[in-house]
Amino acid sequence: MKIQLSTTKNIPAIMEIINDAKHLLASLNIDQWQNGYPNAAQIEQDVQNGESYVVVNDKNQVMATSMFTTNPEPTYLFIDGNWLVDEHKVYGVIHRMAIKKEFRKLGLATFLFDAFHQQLKNKNIKSLKIDTHEDNLGMQSLIKKLGYQYCGIIYTDYGAKRLAFEKIIS
Repeated sequence: MKIQLSTTKNIPAIMEIINDAKHLLASLNIDQWQNGYPNAAQIEQDVQNGESYVVVNDKNQVMATSMFTTNPEPTYLFIDGNWLVDEHKVYGVIHRMAIKKEFRKLGLATFLFDAFHQQLKNKNIKSLKIDTHEDNLGMQSLIKKLGYQYCGIIYTDYGAKRLAFEKIIS
């Protein structure tokens, strides 16, 4: 398997994965991603920005997706808490990570995180930030296991409360 930048041809597969994730979150009574976000227009924008990634297997089947960028995240400017690294410095950001249902529990999320950590190391960027819903215990467990520290609460541009985490990349 390998990670690669997404193309517009990947958008239908990415949306299938995201819709599966929306159903999983709903089944767990987590209201994350239940308001029409993320949608195909958002994914298309990620692709156009060169910020959408997919994990593909040797059959070129899309197994997982994530948005990753080193552009500043506007919602991270205001945090009820404190970032480990000044939010005005360059840092990485992960959003919209999802794994295709038949490939869950195979370590693909960790594979994505590792790839993004390596990209940051290669650019000498010291921080990766992520936020998640307070009820998304699966993502919280993963990022804590990977060494992320809880930093506080941020609010999305549509007003949703999110728990913010950061890891110093060394």
